[in-house]
Amino acid sequence: MSSKDVVTDEYSLLFGDCLERMKEIPDGSVDLTVTSPLYDNLRTYAGTLEWNFEIFQQVANELYRITKDGGVVVWVVGDATIKGSETGTSFKQALCFKEIGFNLHDTMIWEKSSFSAVGALKTRYAPVFEYMFILTKGKLKAFNPIKDKPNKHFGVLHHGTIRMSSGETKQVSGKSKGRVIAEYGQRHNIWRINEEKVLNKLHPAVFPEQIANDHIISWSNENDVVFDPFMGSGTTGKMALLNNRKFIGIEKVPEYFNIGVNRMQESTIKGEK
Repeated sequence: MSSKDVVTDEYSLLFGDCLERMKEIPDGSVDLTVTSPLYDNLRTYAGTLEWNFEIFQQVANELYRITKDGGVVVWVVGDATIKGSETGTSFKQALCFKEIGFNLHDTMIWEKSSFSAVGALKTRYAPVFEYMFILTKGKLKAFNPIKDKPNKHFGVLHHGTIRMSSGETKQVSGKSKGRVIAEYGQRHNIWRINEEKVLNKLHPAVFPEQIANDHIISWSNENDVVFDPFMGSGTTGKMALLNNRKFIGIEKVPEYFNIGVNRMQESTIKGEK
């Protein structure tokens, strides 16, 4: 299968370097970006990709340009450890996003179920998380919170109170009758999601479909445009289509691009059933 652009009514898959191909995307046309860039030098992708802070800055500026007012960028990232010190690249990128105009809306954590840096255990605790920076362009347009956290006081009548600066509590106005606590409450910003080992056969750095799915649900609405400049094997695109969003993806490695095309085609068929 040759690697060339694939464009349908539901998705546009662009083959090539994201810095070049992003220039083709109109200003303010993307509602949500969900992506995971290269993490320092942790993976080389067969020597096909170059990544440094200067390239990151160019990508960040393009993301700001194409993001709609009220839109969101979800940036899933981690740091390498070099000579006993974490690089801090994640924080540097987050601060750069702020400098170019994004709001750092939330710093979320993806807590994994396992770790791979076995040697690190000699000097530090096992690393089992990555950052998920939620960046907004202006006032947030869409937030559809996931409510799947079991409430231990489910069914109890609760009278809303707030804590004052003095340390005392005060009943919230209009809450005199109280409310019955629901079975499930709004999820916190640490997401405990297991890796999907089967997907790693497609790509060396696939994040779980649930990560993409839950961010797409949370920060966009149906028929919105979801984007991934580092499409890889197409996880973000697959979940965008299955949630009735449109998708734009860019990938320069032919093997991964072709896998992404297959997953988009399969997702479109599933969505029609």
